[in-house]
Amino acid sequence: MKPVDLERFWRDNDLAGQDPFSAQGAQPPLAIDMGYECVFAELGYAYDPWRVETEPAFARAAAEAYNRRAVEIVGRPLLDENAYDPPYRMPRVKDLAEIFGCKRQWHAGSWWHMPAAQGPKELERLLDRVERMDLRAEMFPADWEAHAGRYRERVGRGPLLPRGMRGPVTLATNIYGAEDLIFLLVDERALAERFRDTLTRVIIAYFSLCDAASDATRVRPGFSFCDDNSALLTAEMYGWFGQPIVQAVFERFAPGPVDRRYQHSDSDMGHLLPLLAATGMNAVNFGPNLTVGQIRAALPKAVIYGQLAPFTFMSNNEEAIMAEVRRDCRQAAAERGLCVATSGSVNNGTKLTSLRAVMHAIQTDGRQAYGQR
Repeated sequence: MKPVDLERFWRDNDLAGQDPFSAQGAQPPLAIDMGYECVFAELGYAYDPWRVETEPAFARAAAEAYNRRAVEIVGRPLLDENAYDPPYRMPRVKDLAEIFGCKRQWHAGSWWHMPAAQGPKELERLLDRVERMDLRAEMFPADWEAHAGRYRERVGRGPLLPRGMRGPVTLATNIYGAEDLIFLLVDERALAERFRDTLTRVIIAYFSLCDAASDATRVRPGFSFCDDNSALLTAEMYGWFGQPIVQAVFERFAPGPVDRRYQHSDSDMGHLLPLLAATGMNAVNFGPNLTVGQIRAALPKAVIYGQLAPFTFMSNNEEAIMAEVRRDCRQAAAERGLCVATSGSVNNGTKLTSLRAVMHAIQTDGRQAYGQR
């Protein structure tokens, strides 16, 4: 394993994470979330994420075993061992794709949404239905309040519903299909405008209801999008369809100058960077074909989570991993604002020793790039 002064690393990391732009930080902070996805290869289990979803005893035992290894290798436990325990899980609130009629199906190791409409006529009928619905009754199970009360008694605080979603383009393609959305934007502008405006209204109403159902002491300003499919649109299409939705949601849920305005899109986002910058986005995670330098040029005030390629990280080739971290630290050194992370999701097969290699690169090359010893 690569040498790391673990006590020093985490002390410096915690300080750097408070403000990644601070000139006082000795190193760029680490922001890689290994997640339950990584327990299988690390522990030698057959890959079966459905077991995590449906067998809480397995999930807890796997997390405990993984955390023991994590403490040995990287100095800290990394997984929330309670994440899948029934007492800590509220009943599901329907997500936005389901509100629009998408069926949620488990497929190939994750949840997928099936399109809810095909063709303009079906989309019109779908929008008619959504515009008439009682949104709260559609979102929440009938016994929500009883569950919330029991949760508060067990956990000592009320639930916290999300302040984040699949981005507007990904949501629209879930509902209507990727190719059909593009044809809609080209051929059916009036209906596309209605679709865009209905999405905006429903998203804002949905998350307002989420806030109202959450423990008020836990709700904080800020909003996050995960919009991989935004890269499918031209800049003109995105500026007309996606950007207005993002802007409206940020203005409602992240109105302050320092409120978190985040987007993850692990795709080729270069052509959309100016439009995203115009929304006031201040935290981003983009695909590996962009560099820290390119992102910084377009978004000078945004915290950059990246740009270690997930497939490099998953390869467990420590020299290749450290080379990418070294590259990112050097490109970030002048302005800072980098959190060392993967430019996309962390995948099964990625080992804790690879995370330690990232830490080694931060503690050596990262500190050097930041002018520290």
